[in-house]
Amino acid sequence: MRELIFDTETTGFDPMMGDRLIEIGLVEMVDKSLTGENYHVYVNPEREVPDSAFKIHGLSTEFLKDKPVFSDVMDGFLEFIGDDSVLVAHNAEFDMRFINWELENAGRPIVHPKRFVDTLAIARTKFPGAANSLDALCKRFDVNNNHRTLHGALLDAEILADVYIELMGGRQAGMDLSVDKSIKIARGPKKVREKREFVVSETELDAHKGFIQKLSNPMWLR
Repeated sequence: MRELIFDTETTGFDPMMGDRLIEIGLVEMVDKSLTGENYHVYVNPEREVPDSAFKIHGLSTEFLKDKPVFSDVMDGFLEFIGDDSVLVAHNAEFDMRFINWELENAGRPIVHPKRFVDTLAIARTKFPGAANSLDALCKRFDVNNNHRTLHGALLDAEILADVYIELMGGRQAGMDLSVDKSIKIARGPKKVREKREFVVSETELDAHKGFIQKLSNPMWLR
């Protein structure tokens, strides 16, 4: 199964209030293994980037002003995600809302919500009441995120891929319990036990005969 672990960066929280997409990062995973394929693009939001957003991701208005607008990168994005790949994000509803707003604004069909998997929802089910931010999950699963000083779509997607694998059971060895014959097991000298005799007394024999006589229709006589 092809899954695309992804993240976005934006100018704010709500596209309906004028906020825009400014970065998309996706990494490809097939059958829970990363393939090394990815998609990454910066997007000119055609508006100012608020200081509050800049402090989170470090993407300034000046940096983004010569980047392509979404309509210019849209075809490449849609080609990469294809028609049936699963899209995995942390708090997927947020990213889905921005992506689908941009697609709809460009006159394109939206990506169906059923294609999205939300790792935040999975984490909340597995660890109710616990902190389930991406940083908290990295700490829980011992995923190294020391290089993450600011949010970045591609970097966060790569980190989330490791977290997602752990959420789904981790990279576990096979459970077939087969024995690796290449492993040599050290064995000591085999111990030989002396033959032992158990003598039955006359008293025990009489007691056994008395017990047999009391049995009614024993199964070995049927």
